[in-house]
Amino acid sequence: MTKAGTGTGITVAQADTPTPVARLPRRRGIELALILMAVLLSVFGYCNVGLAQHDALPPDAAGYGAGLGVLALLAHLAVRLRAPYADPLLLPIGVLLNGLGLVLIYRLDLETPGDRAAPTQLVWSTLGVALFIVVVLLLRDHRVLQRYAYVCVAAALALLTVPIFFPAVNGARIWIRVEGFSIQPGEFAKVLLAVFFAAYLAANRSALAYAGRRVWRLQLPTGRVLGPILAVWLVSVGVLVLERDLGTSLLFFGLFVVLLYVATGRTGWIAVGLVLASLGAFAVGWLEPHVHSRVEDWLHPFASIEAGDGPGQLAQSLFAFAAGGVTGTGLGLGHSVLIGFAVKSDFILATAGEELGFLGLTAVFLLYGLLVERGYRAGLGARDPFGRLLAVGLSSIVALQVFVIAGGVTGLIPLTGMAMPFLAQGGSSVVTNWAIVALLIRVSHAARSQSGGRAGGAVSGERLR
Repeated sequence: MTKAGTGTGITVAQADTPTPVARLPRRRGIELALILMAVLLSVFGYCNVGLAQHDALPPDAAGYGAGLGVLALLAHLAVRLRAPYADPLLLPIGVLLNGLGLVLIYRLDLETPGDRAAPTQLVWSTLGVALFIVVVLLLRDHRVLQRYAYVCVAAALALLTVPIFFPAVNGARIWIRVEGFSIQPGEFAKVLLAVFFAAYLAANRSALAYAGRRVWRLQLPTGRVLGPILAVWLVSVGVLVLERDLGTSLLFFGLFVVLLYVATGRTGWIAVGLVLASLGAFAVGWLEPHVHSRVEDWLHPFASIEAGDGPGQLAQSLFAFAAGGVTGTGLGLGHSVLIGFAVKSDFILATAGEELGFLGLTAVFLLYGLLVERGYRAGLGARDPFGRLLAVGLSSIVALQVFVIAGGVTGLIPLTGMAMPFLAQGGSSVVTNWAIVALLIRVSHAARSQSGGRAGGAVSGERLR
């Protein structure tokens, strides 16, 4: 500020008082309280299963609660130490979903004593939380990942290719099984591809946003920039044909189209993506026998009953949802085990629907929706294009996966062989999902610590493009 002296012609300069920068609340106390609530809810569900099945508390209920609590507390301490400004809801949601998944798998183990999966799932959950802690502690800046974009895509393609050389499991070649040990490489590949897509699109947004012809009401991209999406479409169809995995193919292609739209703001990409996805799915669904059988089961879920062969898996899943009603039969009191071999993996949502009912299932979907929303919020607050696209891509992976699985087991779309995030049996899946939460934590911390006091970490005047 300047002030002129009266009659003297002298101007006295006064320095502007710097505006103090408001520090955002860290909200780690809120996170800790929510984590404790998530652990208590999981232990309550665990005890409820024991009471329903044996009229007694499970003998290892205290050990289960202590183990889950220690893992959650260590993860919380890592966030408090290295990412103090991170969103306080991301970690508690992961703990609650993981805890609920362990409860559902333990409940189904009681019906299949010769095939216990809960102990193994607990080990994988421990490894997932350990990876979460490593990422939060060692990855100081998420932008470092942008340097390794092409390394990530090369590793992802290698992981997708390896299962082709192993025998098919339940009709799909998505597993690597060696002497009792099994792993699903596609689960890790989706995170690596999200990193590559975010880096590539952040570096080429201007070229991709250049619009070409206008067809009807859609602004389509130019022909020369269609190369990347066509290449990804071909890779997606190739995965679908070679591995017979409809879910992974839809997930990869959907992820790329979503990020294209977010990066460019052009609706033409959505139109092109829907057309290509429809053509690929129709062609492979008609020509590939395994995928074609999935489509037939979707179109005629009760055909086996009419033929006198009894209900198939999809029919049993629909019966389980119907039996649950509004409030559910209660944990441990359902009959979803009749679904068969995939009840702990592909169809675990049917167990939740039957025993928790419509209200409980709605609560589960709200948890997923809140996890995705907080991920998008982290992307909105990030100042760098790579961070924005990475957060949106990782959140979209969860959203697409939940939609594909929930749609399959409820008869909305053809069934796929993917795992419900955190809930379903599957070590590769639970480890990958903890990695996704860790990366969202890092982006969220960077967004909120740089926002300078703006509420929620949103950057004023900026669009997510």
